[in-house]
Formats: sequence, structure tokens, C-alpha cells
Amino acid sequence: MNLDMGKKEILRLMAGFRKFRDKYFANEHPLYQRLTTGNGQSPKTLIIGCSDSRVDPAIITSASPGELFIIRNVANLVPPYETGGLYHGVSAAIEFAVINLSVENIIILGHRQCGGIRALMTNDSIRPNGFVEQWVRIAQDAKDRVLAKFQGDSDEVLCRHCELESIITSIKNIKTFPFVVSAIQNRGLAVMGIYFDLESGQLLEFDEEANSFKNIDL
Repeated sequence: MNLDMGKKEILRLMAGFRKFRDKYFANEHPLYQRLTTGNGQSPKTLIIGCSDSRVDPAIITSASPGELFIIRNVANLVPPYETGGLYHGVSAAIEFAVINLSVENIIILGHRQCGGIRALMTNDSIRPNGFVEQWVRIAQDAKDRVLAKFQGDSDEVLCRHCELESIITSIKNIKTFPFVVSAIQNRGLAVMGIYFDLESGQLLEFDEEANSFKNIDL
């Protein structure tokens, strides 16, 4: 029964691909013809978002293929710059976006009900010494700031504040990459933090001068 349900889901996805192909490949001047000739992709914005299935940056922004360069991981975290490890998937993608694609904007996109941040704050549904536990430690300083300010509040309140604080941590971390700092100074690369409240459908932007998040009026 589970196998049948799985097959049905794959068939639904394939039907979705058919619609996608009809939209972007079947027209007189298909979009992918432009995206695969000449210089190829030239996105202006890098979005570092969460792997959460409800928070697809392209869907949220109604972006077309080729507009966004997207990195997705658990809790939309940016590790600090370092060269001592063996594997640097997120760091490699940031490097490619900034140096090879010369993106003009970097958006760190956090969100409400983030499972990775909840794992960090509460240790719920987390495997001891597993990959998730080690990864979300990147935001340990965000957790520490939240506990210092809001100790005694409910888990929901703590998680929401940590979702916001972790964006600030990632902004600080991405600015430890020398090539990011160089791009900020030499060609005006913009780095910003955005929070998507998927419960209310609102976006908040981090204001570095005020050190707070403010609603984006649309």
C-alpha cells in the first residue's frame, strides 16, 4: 500500500514536470533556450534558505528559472569561514555565487516553525551525535542570546526568537568570508536577513542599524 501511494506521488510529480516543460520549453522563444545559450545563468541574488518543504524561495518570491541562486540546508545556516574541514558544501556554493556569478545580493531567509532551530533549542527529535545536532551548533550563540533574554518563556517563544537570532548569526558568519567582505567593499554586494512567518504570511527584514527585525510593508 505504501509503495502504491509512493508511485502515485511520483506520477503526480511527473505530471507537474509536464506542465513545467510546456510552460518553459514549448513556446516560440522558450526561457530555457535563453538560459542555456550565451553565458548561461546570471542570477542577481543568492538566497540561503531552509530545506523545509514549506519554504521554497522560488515559490515565495514567484521567481522564474534563472533568477535565483539558492542554497538550502537545515535551518538556513551559514557556517563561519574556515579551511580546516574536509567538506564545505555551503561554503563552496557561497564562493561560486559571489566569485563566479557575481551576485549582487545575498539573502539569508529564515522562517517560523523551523525544525532545525527547534532541535537546537529543545533537543526534540534529534539523534545524539548525529549530523543535525552537529550542524545546528552553528547557531549556538543565537540560542545563548535567547536564553539570556527570555529564560522561562515557553518553547514556542524561545524557538521564534532563536529563528530570528540565528539569521543574525548567519549574517555575521557570512561576513567572515574574505571574498564576501571584498565584494561588499569593492562592488556593493548587499547582505540582508529576511524572516518568513509562514503562520501569518508576513516578511520581516533585519535592520542592522536598529539591531531589530521590522515588518516589510508590501
